Amino acid sequence: MESQVRGGTRWKRFAVVMVPSVAATAAIGVALGQGALAASFSVSGQSFKVTTERLDGKGFVQYGAIDEGYTLDGKKTAHPVAVSAFKSATIKNLCQSVVTPDIPLIGTVSLMLKAGGGDTPVEAKNLYIDVAELNADATFNNIDIGVAAKDAAKGPGIQKGDTANPYGFAQQADSVVLTDVKQTAWATTAGTFKLSGLKMSLAKGVKECY
Repeated sequence: MESQVRGGTRWKRFAVVMVPSVAATAAIGVALGQGALAASFSVSGQSFKVTTERLDGKGFVQYGAIDEGYTLDGKKTAHPVAVSAFKSATIKNLCQSVVTPDIPLIGTVSLMLKAGGGDTPVEAKNLYIDVAELNADATFNNIDIGVAAKDAAKGPGIQKGDTANPYGFAQQADSVVLTDVKQTAWATTAGTFKLSGLKMSLAKGVKECY
């Protein structure tokens, strides 16, 4: 079975999403407990944007969850997200950016990371992405929609520490291909995360991937 989807989506519609977070770059090439690292950390007050030319994922599952965290002025808050998880994924032409506003004496500063732009794509295993918004073209292979989250066995399963209902809605597929991805996310964790040709830059003002 194959299904194609195109267009913009938000978390309530549980569309497919992926790609890593800025914070995850510190884990390049390092195994984090074989993907068993709990996602119970508090997310920052900054979401980040990601674009990628193509993502090939195997062992896919997606379910709804809540990310608890803080605003930039330290107040507690929470974000509804669609968690997209993959047993493995390769990502071509990755760009991710985060904007930090109101830095004293400097103003707004943008951080941008790029990787996987050559012949070697970004590689990830046991990848979890907490997504708020997505635009992409998507092709699913052998997709099941409406599975109870705890029974979605094609992917790596609900991540330990996630605030998610194991009996709630989920979808799964043997594999998925996303192209022309544009997304906003709150967090990412991975068992391993290898970024080839990594480049990082800082700039004053707002400079984002899209």
